[in-house]
Amino acid sequence: MIDIIELNEKIQRESAFVDAINNEMNKSIVGQKGMIERLIIGLLANGHILLEGVPGLAKTMAINSLSKAIDAKFSRIQFTPDLLPADLIGTMIYSPKDESFAVKKGPIFSNFVLADEINRAPAKVQSALLEAMQERQVTIGDKTYKLDEPFLVLATQNPIEQEGTYTLPEAQMDRFMMKVVITYPKKEEEKLILRQQIGATLPRIEPIIRTSQILHAREVVKEVYIDEKIENYITDIVFATRFPEDNRVGNLKPYISYGASPRATINLALASRAYAFIKRRGYVIPEDVRAICLDVMRHRIGLTYEAEADNITTEEIINEIINKVDVP
Repeated sequence: MIDIIELNEKIQRESAFVDAINNEMNKSIVGQKGMIERLIIGLLANGHILLEGVPGLAKTMAINSLSKAIDAKFSRIQFTPDLLPADLIGTMIYSPKDESFAVKKGPIFSNFVLADEINRAPAKVQSALLEAMQERQVTIGDKTYKLDEPFLVLATQNPIEQEGTYTLPEAQMDRFMMKVVITYPKKEEEKLILRQQIGATLPRIEPIIRTSQILHAREVVKEVYIDEKIENYITDIVFATRFPEDNRVGNLKPYISYGASPRATINLALASRAYAFIKRRGYVIPEDVRAICLDVMRHRIGLTYEAEADNITTEEIINEIINKVDVP
């Protein structure tokens, strides 16, 4: 039997660093509380994150600030149409002096990899990144190299420019635990951004936590209790995207070409656990699932031509499913 009171106390002790990371990131990031929360969830649940938003919404700055606060190795890769897999993972370099090949490791060998404007790179680069994301390893020549832990790909993409871009394949989209859509700041927040940026000095992010503490926190997150009723709730939501007619949302069937994969079920549970952890709780409640559901599911549902013709979005489909599925 699990002692929930004891588990709660443990989670409250172990999750104290989350507030410290939030405070440190808030020095340079004004507003965008949801984005910061999702980045921390991805870090704790060992899941990659795709950030989508128009330019200038602090996507890159947020990822950079997180890596500085955690004292981790950080690489930024600007994805372009002429990028090659070797530019990402590294290559074999020939040394005439030694008459032998030596491995030159690429920027993928970091704890945090920022793939900036990921949809600008061609398929070969995407496939190289896919192995690193899924297998946590890189193959150069005939050798395979394990990547350091924690390893997190934080990708950004711009939704308004389509020229010179390559749509990410569904298989790669599915590898991202969450797709987080960033919106404009509020008026008061933008005033604070203005004052901060025209000030004499910009805030400096200090390292406040080590990577070893993050790896320990991941093990603690695994102890967060998920009741069988919550498991049923998660599977009900996912199955409603596959068989809407059997889950009280039959009106959505013409709009869904394919439903969410089993990765959605797994990631929804993992992200809900991490969300409960950052809320200083030792157990998952339905509100945790609902809070994180949109970000975990929005890139895993295919829309039909009817949905596009009627201007139906995946967000509207997910919200209707959440409102119709029975809450435990």
